[in-house]
Amino acid sequence: MTVHFIGAGPGAADLITLRGRDLIAACPVCLYAGSLVPEALLAHCPPAARIVNTAPLSLDQIIAEIAAAHAAGQDVARLHSGDLSVWSAMGEQLRRLRALNIPYDVTPGVPSFAAAAAALGAELTLPGVAQSVILTRTSGRATAMPPGENLAAFAATGAVLAIHLSVHVLENVVADLTPHYGADCPVAVVWRASWPDQRIVRATLGTLQTAIGAEMERTALILVGPSLGDSDFAESRLYAGDYDRRYRPIGTAPRFPEAK
Repeated sequence: MTVHFIGAGPGAADLITLRGRDLIAACPVCLYAGSLVPEALLAHCPPAARIVNTAPLSLDQIIAEIAAAHAAGQDVARLHSGDLSVWSAMGEQLRRLRALNIPYDVTPGVPSFAAAAAALGAELTLPGVAQSVILTRTSGRATAMPPGENLAAFAATGAVLAIHLSVHVLENVVADLTPHYGADCPVAVVWRASWPDQRIVRATLGTLQTAIGAEMERTALILVGPSLGDSDFAESRLYAGDYDRRYRPIGTAPRFPEAK
């Protein structure tokens, strides 16, 4: 018996890995975070599967469901939105399972920032403009930010910021970022990336609050950084015709002469 933690992706039912889909289809028990995981994914569950929406459950209740399946020798598909490596509450569940000697594995999923960038048709890391992306959030009731992890500190790096769970404090976000990026820095807010009702607002830090108005739902991602609006960037050396590569030797003395 194994508990399969599966990243269910950002929202679109077909943005799940083949491994994740096949694990859902093979498990007689499925626990899913119903507030964010699309119900269409449950169509992959086998007939007569026990399907439990964990949105109204406590951690103790979730572990009790898993322990019951373990006692019955039934594999469990545990679905979380996005990817499990960030803000999934997986860590506390794994700690409980290790204490109970219940086996588990983890299947990654498409993260929301990647779905948002895809919706924008944007490469976040452009040569000479930005080469780092910081995933962060502001403090909330459920989880406070550790000392030193704040928007001003991250903005000082000049990296692209993917700010989660923070659109409801947009005024504070803009105030923290503007001194570092400038009011003309491009910004995009993507609501429910990849869902059928996805919405996008493009603006600058100086115009963002006016552009959004009162539309501030929590299921939104804020992307900030110069690469979101820059079309005047250098091409990478990766595909340059004169760049000596392992799979494309150039010149009379290539760096990798044996490459084919």
